[in-house]
Amino acid sequence: MTQASDATMRYCFALDLKNDPALIARYKDWHRAGAVPQAINRSIRNADIRELEIWHTGDRLFMIMTVGPDFSPEAKALADRNDPEVQAWEQLMWEFQKPLPFAQAGEKWVGMQRIYALNEQP
Repeated sequence: MTQASDATMRYCFALDLKNDPALIARYKDWHRAGAVPQAINRSIRNADIRELEIWHTGDRLFMIMTVGPDFSPEAKALADRNDPEVQAWEQLMWEFQKPLPFAQAGEKWVGMQRIYALNEQP
């Protein structure tokens, strides 16, 4: 987690996809503009997630979230657990995803630690 601006924070996460070109293509298709169910986008926005991007290379994904001051990871997790549409989406996405080799049991997206920032360099 890093400070993105005065009122926002940035979180970065990683996750792997199953290394199958057909599955990866389907996963990417599910994430094209307009394909993600509105209930998912609404749950993200309702959590005060201001920006969310998923980047892809090979079988690895990186997610970058910029959140506002009202964002709470715990509140988002609780809301997601109690939302059947989010649970259905998560179950569908597990058809394509696999945990990182070092992920904890039950951990999906693994938080990343920033180790370099140009604006902090002399």
